[in-house]
Amino acid sequence: MKHSRQFLMSGVLGLTGCLALSLSACTVPEANAAEAKPAPKKAPAAKVVPASATTPEASAKVRTPFAAAREAFERNAVNANPFADNNGSIPPASQYSGPLFSLSHDYPTTPVAPPANPPWIAALKGQPISKTNALAYVYALKNYIAPSMQTLLYNYPQWDAAKEGWYNEPWLASIRESIHGTYVGSEFPASTFAASGLKVDMTTYVLTYYDKVAAYALGQVWGKTAMTPTLTNTSAQFPEGSIVIKVALTSALAKDWPVMQGASLWPVYVPPPNGPAGAKPQVMNASIMQFDIIVKDTKTAPKTGWVFSTLVYDMRVPGTPWDKMIPLGAMWGDDPDVNSTLNPGMPLQETVINPAAPAYSTATLGWGGRLSGPNDGAVVAPASINGQIVPAVQASSCMSCHSVAEWPMKTFLLPTTTMPPTTVGDALVLEQPGSQAWMKWFQDNPGNVPLDPGTVPMDFDMVFAFKSLPAWQQATQGNSGMKAFEAVDQLRGKPTVNPRDLKYNGQ
Repeated sequence: MKHSRQFLMSGVLGLTGCLALSLSACTVPEANAAEAKPAPKKAPAAKVVPASATTPEASAKVRTPFAAAREAFERNAVNANPFADNNGSIPPASQYSGPLFSLSHDYPTTPVAPPANPPWIAALKGQPISKTNALAYVYALKNYIAPSMQTLLYNYPQWDAAKEGWYNEPWLASIRESIHGTYVGSEFPASTFAASGLKVDMTTYVLTYYDKVAAYALGQVWGKTAMTPTLTNTSAQFPEGSIVIKVALTSALAKDWPVMQGASLWPVYVPPPNGPAGAKPQVMNASIMQFDIIVKDTKTAPKTGWVFSTLVYDMRVPGTPWDKMIPLGAMWGDDPDVNSTLNPGMPLQETVINPAAPAYSTATLGWGGRLSGPNDGAVVAPASINGQIVPAVQASSCMSCHSVAEWPMKTFLLPTTTMPPTTVGDALVLEQPGSQAWMKWFQDNPGNVPLDPGTVPMDFDMVFAFKSLPAWQQATQGNSGMKAFEAVDQLRGKPTVNPRDLKYNGQ
């Protein structure tokens, strides 16, 4: 059930925008959601501000991948209500009159059976997944979820997540804006996508949903109250057939990034991404840029148990906005036998990239061309390797980042030399690409095997490991576990870096 903006939260915040990356450091007064009458079923008001707009104050301001997180670090604290819907900042009716995000958390208490003959597996025609059939697999997944996802993406006044059978993680209200429930993914300088014409620095916003099959695992961890999570070697393992989706938006509109011409827009209530520090939120449009679909499919991916796929917006494709979301690619393993630094020409066997994908979407592929979308931050820029500053390094992939899903996290999402990570200026210190230490991040382990002994495996789910569990720990124990990392940094005499401050927007 959606909520109207009246009477929704107490303790409304004047400032919002706490990054998903710095949940451990947020400082928001407790705000309790109160049920209210449903929002009127009408389209959002047209009065919005281009999210990509800049201000005179911002034009001369230097932004780094860490700057926004540092600003957010002191703003908000984790909401003590695990099922609150948003950060408490509700847009005025003069800016927005549509429905607001409502957290879907009535998780199934008994396993839900997936389709008896999943269409994505049928699309492989009895063959192992490969370059010849991987895109057919992705299209079958896309078609399977199309009815509900087209409502979410393009007919939001009719969207009812609980009725459609989609669910969210608890504990993230402090970072969720109130219209769609999105939170900041990453910030990218214009130079990242200069070749495709990006004129301004951009911010991305993300939103994750779990289907009924996957939501059973959420219930196994969080129960009915989300106050005492069950953390065992099996509690966070997702059932076969689980589907998780993530919508990714960019603050860049077509006028500032031509490749977004004709992209569908979502209003979000956020501080201006290129505005002055401390700016109050405004209703702004953001372009739907990327749509991730991951599925638990041990038959197709027996080594890892998962197939990751990414759709990206392609303005060249005819048809509906949904038609224009085409596969960037798919991956079902991290190709541990392919050392893309030592053997750069060696073809990948567990990643397929769509040769017809738009050029902008391939600019941020991961190490050796492994799957990573334009929202995913697999390219570290700049990086420090063996004491040398390197402008940009392909350092990750979708599965590489997600393979670190464990509790507590003892390894960072990117192949850094230390945990917590260290920096030289704004350059993240990385292991030597292709080295034995680097390859720790590029293994083909199943999700019930943690990357580090003595931790609880989170089955490739980074919302558990990197967002909701740290937020729960901060709210209930006053310590997300990240402060100790900073203390270790200080002992080393290195610049203090909270791992959650670093640029990452994974699941």
